[in-house]
Amino acid sequence: MRIGIDVGGTNLKAGLVDEEGNILTVCRTPVGRFTDGQDFAKVLAELALKAAAQGGVRPGKITGVGIGIPGAVREGQVLYTCNLPLRDVPLADWFRETLDVPVRLGNDADCAAVGEALRGAGRGIRNFLLVTLGTGIGAGLILNGRLYTGMGAAGEVGHILVERDGALCNCGRRGCWETYGSATGLIRMAKEAMAQHPESLLHATAAEVGDVNGRTVFQAKEQGDPTAAAVVDRYIHYLSVGIANIINCFYPEVVALSGGIANQGEALLAPLREAVAPQVYGNQYLQTHTRILSCTL
Repeated sequence: MRIGIDVGGTNLKAGLVDEEGNILTVCRTPVGRFTDGQDFAKVLAELALKAAAQGGVRPGKITGVGIGIPGAVREGQVLYTCNLPLRDVPLADWFRETLDVPVRLGNDADCAAVGEALRGAGRGIRNFLLVTLGTGIGAGLILNGRLYTGMGAAGEVGHILVERDGALCNCGRRGCWETYGSATGLIRMAKEAMAQHPESLLHATAAEVGDVNGRTVFQAKEQGDPTAAAVVDRYIHYLSVGIANIINCFYPEVVALSGGIANQGEALLAPLREAVAPQVYGNQYLQTHTRILSCTL
């Protein structure tokens, strides 16, 4: 048995996985605050042990752990993350102080892209891009049937510039795509709109779950709220700019979206495809077009 761990900017998830890649149990916990990288590694190892215990698997039966990190990694080290305070952290070594098994690290979007290429939306597709829409934005690139990592940190598409002198990004620049096209960006724009429009249904939909999230914004739009509709339209505009940019760079067969916002299905995808099309170079002359889908895993 193996354990897969997804490190997000907001939540941590660990899954017990069998030899065929089927997820048997899943444990989740908020990232919260941690004192240092060593403490963080212990939290991950304990989460892995919890996922194994839920599946009735003893630690000695775990043959390996794979960890997806939202940033740059190399040979068991986290070099840099934008949305977590991790720099030059020997995460694999510190993880093994609690759970002594082989540990492999990868960029989270790369891991997701490989998974989708093997068993999901990218199966059988040689040129496939996965875009993660979460706390930030990342991408995994499957080009000519192989994962492309460049010198180790390819796919940081969240830091394409989409708004000159725009909102401040956690990376230190202004106007990055992830400040507008991520779930965090959608929530920020929704809260700004709520402050300007106290009459908006956004207040009621957010109150139902205790806070604003991507689902509540789309829900308020479906209920006919003009403020929510304007926020969604603005969000889709920025999302389309980034996706058109990466299509123009790579011209893949498929761009698949991952993350909670992608669960909106055609409510997101239909207007997004319409917004992307005129921005793609030579769109009206191309014989084949990149398909924009949701991930299946």
